[in-house]
Amino acid sequence: MKKVDEIRASLTGGEYNEQLAYLYACGEDKAQSYANRYIEVMDGFEEIFGKADELKLFSAPGRTEIGGNHTDHQHGCVLAGSVNLDVIAAARPNGTDIIRIKSKGYNMDEVDVNDLSIKEEQFDKAISLIRGVTKKFVDMGYEVKGFDAYTISNVLKGSGLSSSAAFEVLIGTMINGLFAGGEVNPVEIAKFGQYAENVYYNKPSGLLDQMSSSVGSTVAIDFKDNDKPVIKKAEFDLAKHGHALCIIDSGADHADLTDEYASIPAEMKQVAGFFGKEYLRDVDEAEFMEKIPQIREAISNDRAVLRAFHFFHENRRAQQEARLLEEDDFEGFLALIKESGHSSYMYLQNVYASCMPKAQAVSLTLALCDEFLGERGAYRVHGGGFAGTVQAFVPFDMLEEFKAKIEAVLGEGMCHVLSIRPIGGYELKL
Repeated sequence: MKKVDEIRASLTGGEYNEQLAYLYACGEDKAQSYANRYIEVMDGFEEIFGKADELKLFSAPGRTEIGGNHTDHQHGCVLAGSVNLDVIAAARPNGTDIIRIKSKGYNMDEVDVNDLSIKEEQFDKAISLIRGVTKKFVDMGYEVKGFDAYTISNVLKGSGLSSSAAFEVLIGTMINGLFAGGEVNPVEIAKFGQYAENVYYNKPSGLLDQMSSSVGSTVAIDFKDNDKPVIKKAEFDLAKHGHALCIIDSGADHADLTDEYASIPAEMKQVAGFFGKEYLRDVDEAEFMEKIPQIREAISNDRAVLRAFHFFHENRRAQQEARLLEEDDFEGFLALIKESGHSSYMYLQNVYASCMPKAQAVSLTLALCDEFLGERGAYRVHGGGFAGTVQAFVPFDMLEEFKAKIEAVLGEGMCHVLSIRPIGGYELKL
């Protein structure tokens, strides 16, 4: 590991700006602001853990789901990209068996590597994610010891940008760099994150979030075989086509929505179960269409049938979107993005929580996008839905006015203009 004083001097002097400009998809003139964040995380580390001789620096990005809304947990196809918002960390081994992680604004989490058992009282807590990811490395035979880490995040919490997946990938990337010699590939690190979230955190989820954060760039992923997902990078140059990516925070109430999220895979599996299958990906769509009357009679759940409609169409759409990007058919791509949004609203029904029918901030945000964009650009609910954010592709010549109009309703700072980042979980080369 490089000496802390040398790293700080190199960051201050711009020595790493070329590396940071590539990592954050920005010009070198803007890279210094990112260098300053790493100086901040090092300063935070030393404030909490004391003066350090050596440190390593790590990053894991948030992600934007571009296509495939709620298809991954049914072994479907997705199109997603990492963004230039991330969780960063300064870390070093501490010579003990205790992992200590302090995230800015949160209490310290401590995990004993000799006790990696599931603790139900820590469901829904960040410490459970640390323990779950660590367990997977230990199961692979790596000797994981204690380390100290300080983290800072600018991934918008509850935004659909997957701050939890970014944190999981950061933990995996740190352990990989500190104790595994960088031998574990990004796909495996993503799986470790999903395992931690499903088993230790007790939240049902697919693999989209973790895979997008860990692998990075824009990726088309086919989860038909969840153990061996097929991953293909896709070129996605928004600037070339004169559009910006906006993530709009609706300001929705981020109450506990786990039951709402969990109902989607549960109801899709209910339909799959009618055919003796576990996942909708294994159900023949034509047979599904033919047997809708019998499904309705058997399960007495029309919403589940509608959500199955969404899956079949959205799974196909995600594959088509990737092909259109390959063919550089941007207008065709935008048309599918709009179709995806309509399907999520009408069939998947994840734009507001059924338990809070008067709280429809996401629905309102979609209506604003429709009004302000008209026939141009595209928009859709982003990520898990119910609360959180809307994704919009906005023409450059409308961007300033669009942002101003959105924020006049939702509040200043609620419309975020982002870039696709070319790299996922990353250890800075110092």
